[in-house]
Amino acid sequence: MEIGNEDWFDTSGSYDARFTQFYKAIKARHPQLTCISTVGSSRPRSQLVHSVRPDMLDDHYYRNQQEMRLHANDYDKYDRTGPKIFVGEWATRVGSPTPNLAGALGDAAWMTGMERNSDVILISSYAPLFVNVSDIRTGGGRNPNSSMQWPTDLVGYDALNCYGSPAFYAQKMFSLNHGDQILATDAQNLPNEEYQPPARRARNAPATADPNAAPAPLPPKQTLPSVFFDATRDSKTGTIYVKIVNIQATAQPVEIKLDGVASVAANGEATVLSSASEDDTNTLNDPQKVVPHTAPVRGVSRDFTQTLAPWSITILKLAAK
Repeated sequence: MEIGNEDWFDTSGSYDARFTQFYKAIKARHPQLTCISTVGSSRPRSQLVHSVRPDMLDDHYYRNQQEMRLHANDYDKYDRTGPKIFVGEWATRVGSPTPNLAGALGDAAWMTGMERNSDVILISSYAPLFVNVSDIRTGGGRNPNSSMQWPTDLVGYDALNCYGSPAFYAQKMFSLNHGDQILATDAQNLPNEEYQPPARRARNAPATADPNAAPAPLPPKQTLPSVFFDATRDSKTGTIYVKIVNIQATAQPVEIKLDGVASVAANGEATVLSSASEDDTNTLNDPQKVVPHTAPVRGVSRDFTQTLAPWSITILKLAAK
């Protein structure tokens, strides 16, 4: 049960007391319920609930692809003694009305971080889910005549048809291919690139800029990884799922070493989502332009090389003992 919504916008400082009242009343009657604070882990410490300990925190993230990549490893450093996490709203906002492949790659990079840290991230929810594409007009929710309220939605539809975006298929790939054990992973010599974050206007700054004012200073440049990964194992079957995201315009040969296994079957399986351009997307008229394809992988061993396609999400399914 979540108490409120995005209460970090409330400048009164009253959320701590309000959450505590609800928390105590709910726990007195229904101690089995999980009480979620709407002030998430990424907010300033002064905004967090301190009077009681929330069972879970709700984090919201709407970012471009570069920001998703920049923060994909944030939860690796999360305090394991803290409350659990519900990433209640998140999306890589690239593409409109539904994400293109670049958006899906940002989502997949972010999901490797969530899956790798699923001991603390118990729930996640992409937002928004659906968009009516029958009458898309500029302005989104600010245009009362548009059928689209928010840009970058997971699934597009009209009165007769629907289609999944590349980001929808990224979600499907992750949901259908995972184990119940998180495996330790490490990597060396992965490619990266330099990113210049844009200048950010202060929240209370006037919308119309003064042409004579000095431009806002740019934040420091950041180094962005271009390959993201995680691995899980099915404890019943021994199947290992290795997820790798390549956000490069070129193919990347990656050497994969499996430590701690006695043997691995020579034949595996790879499910890949990729396309000729990261701008490629799906539409009502071309709903299958960017969809995953599954093919066998030969020559698998405890030390083998897998070549990642450009702009790709790859899930390797390996039979190990």
